[in-house]
Amino acid sequence: MALSFCGNDRGSNAYSVDKGVLDNGCFVDALNLVPHVFLLFITFPILFIGWGSQSSKVQIHHNTWLHFPGHNLRWILIFTLLFVHVCEIAEGIVSNTQMESNHLHLFMPALMGFIAATTSVVYYHNIETANFPKLLLALFIYWILAFITKMIKLWKFAEVSLGVQHLRFCITALLVVLYGLLMAVEINVIRVRKYVFFANPQRVKPPEDLQDLGVRFLQPFVNLLSKATYWWMNPLIIGAHKRPIELKKIGKLPIAMRALTNYMRLKDSYEEQRKTEDPDKSPSIWKSMYRAFGGSILLSSTFRYMADLLGFAGPLCISGIVGHLDNSTEIDRTNKTANMIFGVYFMSSTELLQNTSVLAVLLFLALVLQRTFLQASYYVTIETGINLRGALLAMIYNKILRLSTSNMSMGEMTLGQINNLVAIETNQLMWFLFLCPNLWAMPVQIIMGVILLYYLLGNSALIGAGIILLLAPVQYLIATKLADTQKSTLDYSTDRLKKTTEILKGIKLLKLYAWDNIFCDRVEETREKELTSLKTFALYTSMSIFMNAAIPIAAVLATFVTHAYVEEVRLSPAKAFASLALFHILVTPLFLLSTVVRFAVKALVSVQKLSEFLQSDEIGDDSWRNTEMSMSLEVGKKYKYHGDTKAIKRKGRYRMDNYEQPMRRQLRPTETEDVAVQVNDGFFTWGSNLSTLSDINIRIPTGQLTMIVGQVGCGKSSLLLAMLGEMQTISGKVYWSKLPDYEILFDGSISKNRYSVAYAAQKSWLLNATVEENITFGSPFNKQRYKAVIDACSLQPDIDLLPFGDQTEIGERGINLSGGQRQRICVARALYQNTNIVFLDDPFSALDIHLSDHLMQEGILKFLQDDKRTVVLVTHKLQYLIHADWIIAMKDGSVLREGTLKDIQTHDVKLYEHWKTLMNRQDQELEKETEMESQTTLERKTLRRAFYSREAKNQIDDEDEEEEVEEDDDDNMSTTTSRRSKIPWKMCCRYLSSGGFLMVFLMVSSKLAKHSVMVAIDYWLAAWTSSNPHNQSLWSSLGVLQHRSYVPVFIILCGAAIALCLITSLTVEFLGVAAATNLHHNLLNKIIHAPIRFFDVTPLGQILNRFSADTNIIDQHIPPTLESLTRSTLLCLSAIGVIAFVTPAFLIALVPLAVAFYFIQKYFRVASKDLQDLDDSTQLPLLCHFSETAEGLTTIRAFRHEARFKQRMLELTDTNNTAYLFLSAANRWLEVRTDYLGAVIVLTAAVTAIWTSSQSGLVGLGLTYALTVTNYLNWVVRNLADLEVQMAAVKKVNSFLSTESENYEGSMDVSQVPEDWPQHGEIKIQDLCVRYDTMLKPVLKHVNAHINPGQKVGICGRTGSGKSSLSLAFFNMVDVFEGKIVIDGIDICKLPPQTLRSRLSIILQDPVLFSGSIRLNLDPECTCTDDRLWEALEIAQLKNVVKALPGGLDAVVTEGGENFSVGQRQLFCLARAFVRKSSILIMDEATASIDMATENILQKVVMTAFADRTVVTIAHLVSSILEAEQVLVFASGTLVESDSAPNLLAQEDSLFSILVRTHK
Repeated sequence: MALSFCGNDRGSNAYSVDKGVLDNGCFVDALNLVPHVFLLFITFPILFIGWGSQSSKVQIHHNTWLHFPGHNLRWILIFTLLFVHVCEIAEGIVSNTQMESNHLHLFMPALMGFIAATTSVVYYHNIETANFPKLLLALFIYWILAFITKMIKLWKFAEVSLGVQHLRFCITALLVVLYGLLMAVEINVIRVRKYVFFANPQRVKPPEDLQDLGVRFLQPFVNLLSKATYWWMNPLIIGAHKRPIELKKIGKLPIAMRALTNYMRLKDSYEEQRKTEDPDKSPSIWKSMYRAFGGSILLSSTFRYMADLLGFAGPLCISGIVGHLDNSTEIDRTNKTANMIFGVYFMSSTELLQNTSVLAVLLFLALVLQRTFLQASYYVTIETGINLRGALLAMIYNKILRLSTSNMSMGEMTLGQINNLVAIETNQLMWFLFLCPNLWAMPVQIIMGVILLYYLLGNSALIGAGIILLLAPVQYLIATKLADTQKSTLDYSTDRLKKTTEILKGIKLLKLYAWDNIFCDRVEETREKELTSLKTFALYTSMSIFMNAAIPIAAVLATFVTHAYVEEVRLSPAKAFASLALFHILVTPLFLLSTVVRFAVKALVSVQKLSEFLQSDEIGDDSWRNTEMSMSLEVGKKYKYHGDTKAIKRKGRYRMDNYEQPMRRQLRPTETEDVAVQVNDGFFTWGSNLSTLSDINIRIPTGQLTMIVGQVGCGKSSLLLAMLGEMQTISGKVYWSKLPDYEILFDGSISKNRYSVAYAAQKSWLLNATVEENITFGSPFNKQRYKAVIDACSLQPDIDLLPFGDQTEIGERGINLSGGQRQRICVARALYQNTNIVFLDDPFSALDIHLSDHLMQEGILKFLQDDKRTVVLVTHKLQYLIHADWIIAMKDGSVLREGTLKDIQTHDVKLYEHWKTLMNRQDQELEKETEMESQTTLERKTLRRAFYSREAKNQIDDEDEEEEVEEDDDDNMSTTTSRRSKIPWKMCCRYLSSGGFLMVFLMVSSKLAKHSVMVAIDYWLAAWTSSNPHNQSLWSSLGVLQHRSYVPVFIILCGAAIALCLITSLTVEFLGVAAATNLHHNLLNKIIHAPIRFFDVTPLGQILNRFSADTNIIDQHIPPTLESLTRSTLLCLSAIGVIAFVTPAFLIALVPLAVAFYFIQKYFRVASKDLQDLDDSTQLPLLCHFSETAEGLTTIRAFRHEARFKQRMLELTDTNNTAYLFLSAANRWLEVRTDYLGAVIVLTAAVTAIWTSSQSGLVGLGLTYALTVTNYLNWVVRNLADLEVQMAAVKKVNSFLSTESENYEGSMDVSQVPEDWPQHGEIKIQDLCVRYDTMLKPVLKHVNAHINPGQKVGICGRTGSGKSSLSLAFFNMVDVFEGKIVIDGIDICKLPPQTLRSRLSIILQDPVLFSGSIRLNLDPECTCTDDRLWEALEIAQLKNVVKALPGGLDAVVTEGGENFSVGQRQLFCLARAFVRKSSILIMDEATASIDMATENILQKVVMTAFADRTVVTIAHLVSSILEAEQVLVFASGTLVESDSAPNLLAQEDSLFSILVRTHK
């Protein structure tokens, strides 16, 4: 009986029980089987049968709810139990090898114990999620039985005086302790839940987060195993394959992670410092961060230490395995009868560790644990970092809402600074937290590593370690240099972007003047500087990569060579490969240390900035200011922070501040109720102690219209803000009256927000939201009222033009409206609010006369006065004074007069007369203005143009999309899946080809060479160490010589490897620079030379994105990703190659591993891409919300909407944080899986190596390589995913590279065109048909006309009749598909466009100026003399203006010419046209956007300076072409009338005379 339970050795009576049953060791072991078998018998039926009926009772959406106390402790104990069982099995099997026959009782009970423990945890998990505690009794009984049987065994061992020196005794003792603890846990569950032995069991409620179906982030709630492996993420990540992850899918954050919760934590610890420590001293942010989040950082650091210590198990196990294989020949089996007790063999603890198979299993377990701990540490720090960022954002936001206005206006706090705080500083701190545990973990890791190296190699190890330590500062230096270079690159790219933006905004002008190449070169010039900076950046990056790769090689070289010459002992493979693995471990912390130190420095700076910001002045804390951010938390004790946070317990919604705010302003009951606001002896200032407003005594009557007038800068707006409490009060009081309670508003509801003031600021402020949201501004929508407001502000025509009506997004990210449109929306907002008091600050400033009148009559007099609302209106339009019930006249910061118009007329005649003359002047202007087409119609026109062209583009796009959709529908499931998981190889090829063939070839060959040499070094090391004689006695001079003969080759190989490291790191980076150079150059040229139609249909923002974000990715992000990807892939491949070479059997195990890896990376890449998009798309609204709040502070505070904005900010922050958390959890999901795969690779490599027992040196080689795989597998996937996202940028740029360019070659040669063509300026238009695009209808149909040299021609027609298209046709900017235009005998379509355009002049409707000098704007080609330029300026009446500027012709023009008025800009354009002495001038609606005075100058100049030239005027005001010698009238693309103006006027029914009559 070969397999007997108790064994049948010769002469043993294994089955005899003469000495008593319990004294038979085999019987005791059999007794140990009983509990395990009992458990398996009971649980299996329950697990398999009872499950269907159970789950239906539980009404909760997650089966993740953990019901029982002591949950985590139980999991940890069971994991320990499993580990001890594994040791027990191993000990049993190894002991069994020492016996004559097989003794099953040595390992069989242990194996059953292992199975039982696994079953118990599965069983427990199922019971727990189903909440059926009575079934736990089975487990309770099991623990008791197991405890008793093990106790018997231990007692018997002790009787025979076995002690700690015997391994089996230790294991049994450990098991007794574990079973005891598990019993205690079980008793605790009974105590808490009272499910048995008690009359009334405990009822349990699930945690609030789990009751909320919106919470999808389950990490805090799942069981320990799922927490460690992110198992709960599986459905999300695998589901991403079928349909993209959307915001809905990732749900809300759990309460403990929301920004509000964390804000309260941080704020409490911040405020606490104020109380406890020196109250005047500013609280330290570091301390508050530590108090709020210190716990989690400590937890993370603990995990990190555990991981680092376990990391050293790898090299030690390798050393053990290789050492024992090396010496296996020498160990002989001595007789070990000494240790026979109970008839079986007992081994000592060290003996077990000499078994190579045991070491392999231990290595595997150590790796799995190490990786689990490491990922746990990462996760905890990331979660803490995100929590901290949420808290800081809320803190900054609260501060912004309380910033004093003077700070903003006096420039102490700019918007830029605030945006930096939000976008940069908080992220810096978050990143610092991520890297924080490294700060104290790394030194420990380094010290441990050096000690172990010393233990293995003696003194020579110190040399290697010394090299590593000496080169660390160099790395730090490179890292700082990198940061500096990045800054300078950023400056250049901002500059380049500015220039590109200007070009794109003025592209029409540049093309018409044939200046596109000149300006293109300007951008290229800046790009050159940027590229130089980028090259430096590339150099430093490659240096950093090089250092990282070369340091370990150098260290290994120095160490082993020294060892060969210095030490007396041979270098065994065990030591060599263990130290090789140790050097690999050491490099990572040293490389990271420089980064961490850099981040720590940055974090210090960030905290400095933050605390300065939090210390800055706040607005005056009046009694009615509501500063406390109160919150309603119906949460368990866990989240109730001590300290008196005002937590209002309110069920359900979780929000800040209820909207009914406390009474806000001081009231004086004695006042008569007809005064709404009164200021007594007010002295107010904007921060400096000089009072801006002094001695203010005013009253504002309730329910009446008060007007405040005065010159510019006399303090009218300041007075409004002073009443709103925005200014600092030096002395005096502002009183607000209380409304009688019975006053009910017209719609029957009592105004709830009665202490809020509807306020329209002078500088209009819009939210990034729809038009409707901007007007309702958080108030409930009331259709009637909304319509009334829109009509009063005459917004309907503008809304009709918008693509989605009032649902169109406006604001920074939406559609850009003109000033007047923005202002009217702001006024509409003030009118719509249901408040008693309305402040309007100069609402007419950006409106033309018709709109102002309409707004005054309909909006202010009708809408507001009918409502009996108190209106305060600041205005310059004195003609409205007659409507005022009360007038306040201001002068130089004090009140000049107050009273009704009658009072002023009688008391202050001088002032009244002054007003009267001003009114007359305004009336004259009014007449003038009515003649001109009003500014509003123009604004609407530009808006319509923008949309008309965009719609056309959208139609084309839609068609494309439809086609795509149709293709997809065939088998939509499979195609989408495959499309989403495909790697964009095409784009990668495109990118590499941009880098140039030579560079790609260099990169590939040097990479391959480098990795081959690296493998060669290690192989040589294996050969060298294995060659040594085993027997130490033979160690003679001969042996030494032979030993040292390997050194030269080793040195040569290492040198080659270091050189190749340098070459590869340089080639990759410079390949990146080359590709970036080419892609940008081609993109710029393509776009600048694209036909004008392209710019009409492509939104400017989209083009700019290619030049900003996408170019930035191509410049800076793709090269490092590519480098990292190729390196980690090649490392993994070379490692697998080496292992396969050492033990070919490994290849069989590789197949399933490869399949698993393929699926992991496939699912992860898709999910990661979606989550990254979500993270990016949720970040922008958050940043925008901050900047728009900072801009609209006064408005928000006047409206009293702080609470609503805070709420919005918290929502946005939480959304962004959710996306980020999921993204990092997905990264952990991937890393845990790839790390476990790596551990399996190590295990298979070790086991196959041991069983095929090849040469020990080679085994060491294989294992060292297997260890590196674990580090690099997840990098392969992450880099793949990153590259995929980044290649999208190449794709976007590439899509623009396929646009058609304009045809720059005419059919005529330039040499055939006379130098002075066109000499006369005669134009013949013959049967001309024009369209914008081959897909669109013609805009001009069969036009025939003849213009004589020197004639002044006017072209008119209604909007959209094709006037402007004709002017573009002169310049060959549109598609002339029939007919021709002949100028001085040459058909212009045959000319190269550059030649044609450089010979004609045009003045456009919108004046365009470029930043630079005046000279650049007039003559960018630099062909004219200064006299010529001065002459042109004189003609345009600008000579004096320019002379007055510093620098004269070289004076600076700011972006868009903002430092000149619109009129002056138009005159510059005239001068520009004059500088180019061409005989044909075309004016396209040139007088549209200028005032009367400038228009007169223009007309005069055209008549005199251009007397001998042909002038074609395209008029939108017919009055401007009444003197023209020939008038062409167009209607819907055809020429209908052509004659001189007087002749056409004579015909009553001519279209021309109708146009003249309607416009007059």
